[in-house]
Amino acid sequence: QIRLVESGGGSVQPGGSLRLSCEVTGNIAWGYCMAWFRQPTGQEREGVAAIHTSGHQTHYSDSVKGRFAISRDTAKNTIYLQMNSLKPEDTALYYCAADRDLCNGRWFQAKNFPDWGQGTQVTVSS
Repeated sequence: QIRLVESGGGSVQPGGSLRLSCEVTGNIAWGYCMAWFRQPTGQEREGVAAIHTSGHQTHYSDSVKGRFAISRDTAKNTIYLQMNSLKPEDTALYYCAADRDLCNGRWFQAKNFPDWGQGTQVTVSS
């Protein structure tokens, strides 16, 4: 059993940047697919980015590729999502999720992740 706590959300103008953090309590060394999902109000949860704790696999949705970067710090047991060139359509509640498996071709599906954080709100508006 692991616990995930997100932080770093906030309000930013279009074109701005934010860095989200997901602090993990529990042992995830070398064995978990860690992902960021987001859920705009009234819409379904969608996969944004994923990284295996080994650091050997990263995945991005087409909507954020080239703007967002996922990374991990194994010493701090923390997953990050650096978000640059933010757009109003990036506004959503962002969640960290974990699955004790490789990040396979279904990483973007929320149903594949049993462990979730409580979410952190990101609002992009002028």
